[in-house]
Amino acid sequence: MLLEKEQIQNIAWLARLTIEDRAIAGYAKDLADILALVEQMQAVDTTAIEPLAHPLEIDTQLRPDDVKEEDQRDSFQKIAPLTEDGYYIVPKFVE
Repeated sequence: MLLEKEQIQNIAWLARLTIEDRAIAGYAKDLADILALVEQMQAVDTTAIEPLAHPLEIDTQLRPDDVKEEDQRDSFQKIAPLTEDGYYIVPKFVE
């Protein structure tokens, strides 16, 4: 797909980029190569392919969820300036 000079300038304007006139030919070739690759990728039949959450089929190794520390909320809240019903009270800072 060959891109015209005006198309390259329009794409650059949309992307808020400034490119020099002498560089337009290089950008046109690069964008044409990218679009050709996208066309190749779209030609592949993926109807029988299930989407992946991750490209590698690795099972996550989960560790046991063991409590290793005792609850210290009461001792932390004793030194807090303001608390109520187990919550920390902070000044309002957003109107």
